[in-house]
Amino acid sequence: MPDILKGYVELVYDLNNNPSYRFFEALLYNSEFYNDSLQSISMWITENDDRPFVLSTPRVDDENTLHLEIPFSHNFIDAVSRMKREGGFVSKVRSLIDLDKKQEKVFNTFFTETPPPPYEKYEGDKVRMRYFGHACILIETKDVSVLVDPLVSYYGYQHEVSRFSDMDLPDTIDYVLITHNHQDHILFETLLPLRHKIKNVIVPGSNTGSLQDPSLKLMFKQIGFNQVIELREMESVEMTDAIITGIPFIGEHSDLNIQSKLCYHMQIGEFKILFVADSCNIESRLYDHIHKIVGDVDLIFLGMECDGAPLTWLYGPLLTEDLSREKDSSRRLAGSNYERGKALVKTFHPKEVYVYAMGMEPWLKFISSIKYTDESNPIIASNKLVAYCEDQGLIAERLFGEKELLYNSTLDEVDIEPILNNRFGPFLTSDLHV
Repeated sequence: MPDILKGYVELVYDLNNNPSYRFFEALLYNSEFYNDSLQSISMWITENDDRPFVLSTPRVDDENTLHLEIPFSHNFIDAVSRMKREGGFVSKVRSLIDLDKKQEKVFNTFFTETPPPPYEKYEGDKVRMRYFGHACILIETKDVSVLVDPLVSYYGYQHEVSRFSDMDLPDTIDYVLITHNHQDHILFETLLPLRHKIKNVIVPGSNTGSLQDPSLKLMFKQIGFNQVIELREMESVEMTDAIITGIPFIGEHSDLNIQSKLCYHMQIGEFKILFVADSCNIESRLYDHIHKIVGDVDLIFLGMECDGAPLTWLYGPLLTEDLSREKDSSRRLAGSNYERGKALVKTFHPKEVYVYAMGMEPWLKFISSIKYTDESNPIIASNKLVAYCEDQGLIAERLFGEKELLYNSTLDEVDIEPILNNRFGPFLTSDLHV
């Protein structure tokens, strides 16, 4: 072993007598190998959803972009993010960072004296759910707020696709739930500006010390999130009027041994919701076993991007050997298809089924690069599932843009109220969204 790794790696054998290893991640975060001087943020004002692809496009300085070489844990991010809703002095935020005259000129363009539209905290007696696009769902009661996979549009300009934005989020988010470690579910661009609002982050536990499955708890704590709860399969977190349980999540990770992935079962009173995210229902008997424990649910949110990218699109740099095209194409980042989605519906007997996490919204293009047509397999598969559910007398829809749903937690009746109006205010945005 190279001297540089000694003391940071344990060499082991697996049960097939193949050599393997694990990293001591907590030590690495406290070593010279974790260098937060390599972290930086860029800020600019945007007026549309068109942006370069996130995984392969370098960021080049220009006259309208402010590039700040600060770590992700820097308190400037919290201070400037608060000013989206709370008025303050630019000079006070400015004092937290070093700027030259050219940078200061750009920095000053990010602020306005026009206040944003007022936010009204939800005080109703129902369970309110708001779909923010892709896999992001906000669940609120008058006592608690829970945000799932927070990939939120921060852009306040008019667009043909209506959307909830960060201005529709509560001032305090009690829990953020992370389903898995892919860039369309964990996005620092969204998470860092929300950090000052978030009380707790719930993450799935990882296969500790493996290169392909780093600890999300250690990562979140290192970038400034203080309350991080690591949840394992079938473990629960209880709050004022709800219980959140981690549910096994299978498939979608190209057959790699990755454990940092959870579906979530949430119960509020008698009302039950299952967020299945991108789980690919490879073996439906798994969910038969889970059903014996949690019972039927009222709502299922199910991802059906059933084509998925090949293994090397995301994990290629971690492989020690090149894969043949055939093997690469057979191991994909795919969610459930029609048959697997139908099996989930038949197992949990929901009253309503919502297909989500499809990467369809225009503000997702720079992450997913997905362009569906009517002939695309995920569209055909999700159309079939929606039609099947409707034939069974269920409410079903593939979500897109924004939607609001209201429910009684006692289940005496169910109220559904879709939101159809555009929701935009006259506030500025940027990459870190001042």
